[in-house]
Amino acid sequence: MAQALALAAQAAAMGEVPVGALVVRDGLVIGSSHNRREVDRDPTAHAELLAIRQAAQHIGDWRLHGCTLYVTLEPCAMCAGAMVLARIDRCVFGCSDPKGGFMGTLGSLHQHSRLNHRFAVTAGVQAEQAAQVLTDFFRRLRSSKD
Repeated sequence: MAQALALAAQAAAMGEVPVGALVVRDGLVIGSSHNRREVDRDPTAHAELLAIRQAAQHIGDWRLHGCTLYVTLEPCAMCAGAMVLARIDRCVFGCSDPKGGFMGTLGSLHQHSRLNHRFAVTAGVQAEQAAQVLTDFFRRLRSSKD
């Protein structure tokens, strides 16, 4: 999670919402990114999706069996859906997202009984640090608009 938090800090420095994600397989990072929606002008450029794409390219398969995705913020419905489609084994996230989290907060897409793949989730890993990065970012953003 420390690596994901470092990626989130990079995103904040670029003016992106500070979310960092990485995909790990057999103890090796095979995909990593941070949010790039503003820079890429792409609503789908969430850290999780970019890390998943990189991991799939790394292993040469869209099926990410044996992989764990670490992310600083609870994934949204889009990212949770991508993890289902990628066959991720596990997601570990930092802080919950009361406005968009879909791995326990607004829904639990990762465990939906009608989907063909389900995976484990570990929530709250370094949650205070992850939440603080977001709080600091939005505080600076609000104060710069005053």
